[in-house]
Amino acid sequence: MKNTCYLFVLLFISSLTVVGQNIFSEKNNFTRQDSLRGSITLEREWWDLTYYHLDVKIAPETKSISGKNTIQYKVLKSHPIIQVDLQEPLVITKVIQNGQELEVKHDGNAHFITLVEEQIVGSIQSVDVYYEGKPKEAVRAPWDGGFSWKEDKNGIPFIATSCQGLGASIWWPNKDHMYDEVDSMLISVNVPKNLTNISNGRLRSVEKQSDNTVTSHWFVNNPINNYGINVNIGDYVHFSEVYEGENGPLDMDYYVLRDNLVRAKEQFKDAPKMMKAFEHWFGPYPFYEDGFKLVEVPYLGMEHQSSVTYGNQYKNGYLGRDLSDSGWGLKFDYIIIHESGHEWFANNITYKDIADMWIHESFTTYSENIFVDYYYGKEAASEYVIGTRKNIKNQKPIIGYYNVNKGGSGDMYSKGSNMLHTLRQLIEDDEKWRQILRGLNKTFYHQTVTTQQIEGYLSEQTGIDLTEFFNQYLRDIRIPTLEYSIENNELKYRWTEIVNNFDMPIQVTIDEKEQWLFPNAEWKTMPIEGALIEVEPGFYVEVKKL
Repeated sequence: MKNTCYLFVLLFISSLTVVGQNIFSEKNNFTRQDSLRGSITLEREWWDLTYYHLDVKIAPETKSISGKNTIQYKVLKSHPIIQVDLQEPLVITKVIQNGQELEVKHDGNAHFITLVEEQIVGSIQSVDVYYEGKPKEAVRAPWDGGFSWKEDKNGIPFIATSCQGLGASIWWPNKDHMYDEVDSMLISVNVPKNLTNISNGRLRSVEKQSDNTVTSHWFVNNPINNYGINVNIGDYVHFSEVYEGENGPLDMDYYVLRDNLVRAKEQFKDAPKMMKAFEHWFGPYPFYEDGFKLVEVPYLGMEHQSSVTYGNQYKNGYLGRDLSDSGWGLKFDYIIIHESGHEWFANNITYKDIADMWIHESFTTYSENIFVDYYYGKEAASEYVIGTRKNIKNQKPIIGYYNVNKGGSGDMYSKGSNMLHTLRQLIEDDEKWRQILRGLNKTFYHQTVTTQQIEGYLSEQTGIDLTEFFNQYLRDIRIPTLEYSIENNELKYRWTEIVNNFDMPIQVTIDEKEQWLFPNAEWKTMPIEGALIEVEPGFYVEVKKL
């Protein structure tokens, strides 16, 4: 994937700016392994990923895997050492380039391969990395990651991978940093013949082997992030439909356990509904060439590109719960809507550093609101997103630590969604807001991005300098508080609990008359008739009457 920067005439602060109660108020002890995992090291920066062929054998009876990954790359500048990542307890057994075995120096989960042949700038090279072992078993997938080795109710193996945050190197060797996405990929997975493997992209072929196993070959035609690559293994049955989308016919395929087929055919009706709403708000589905799949797994679910995983027990809401307590959250299957929303925000637009994970989760949590808006109206959507505020903790900033593979606060979900809902109020033009969301997916199509790029784009397109807005909501834990008093027909008001220079206007109703106030940190006054003031609830702020 090409890492294209978007240029702006406006100046925006860097993510490292110290503002208010910011990210650096918390002390963390990071290790060399954190830096090797989370930074663009010298041994990473000189080569650009072009193609993977992951060829892996999975043995359910021993919970072990073995195989190789062919890593093809373009030489950007000559360097004799290449870094490949693979996490313990898996081991690299050998590395081959052009028929010659290479020396490998191991430093924890980072492995440094000394290349013998000259790496000529502009040339395309490849290395074959062989590996084996018993990968980490997920304890609470998808949050801790690894392999989920389960069985269905018939005692048949039911297996899946999930690895965001922890990293794809938990189960296969790769360049495990988000900044560089592979352009395309072949995934070959060998399993016992009574099982079926479903992975990303389109199925090219299934080969029967002489040892009572089968190998499925899945090809991904689009750039893909490492953690989005998955294997899902079980006693699957398949059904499908063709969705007539903005870019033409889109294959939508569904793979579920045999006993769940009837329930799935009913519950998965939310999938084309999702596609219709999200193409309207976000633009065309970003991976027509690879199709769209929804695959049942033994954990809750995750956003694996073109192979979205599902484990919501065929219930509406989040395992039958409405996360907003508004009632609207039970109108749809949370996992189908949320995890599919990541196809636009996570898989199409992808963070370069996990510190900027809000780009994935804030927009995708907001996509739930957009789905409600499309089918039930703007008021219902507002009730839904406002209802999720009860989940916000405001204990840590949303943005995490850079270059050490450390994400920010879980508030990136509900607080991030409410931040975007607040921005919609500031814009005051829903069609303009829709075009901005579509424009994001067009401008940063198949790209890895930084917070600064997203902030800059939104400032440019809204025509509002959003520097302090994002400092407040992304880098500070305080909620802007509108303090006011009314005395002798005079309204006195200001912002408190804010970062420097925060001056967000806010819509209020004063005695049934809507109007805008323009507070900042200093007291302002205005004449007023009456004593009742209500703040538009779409703004994520606190209100304090003195």
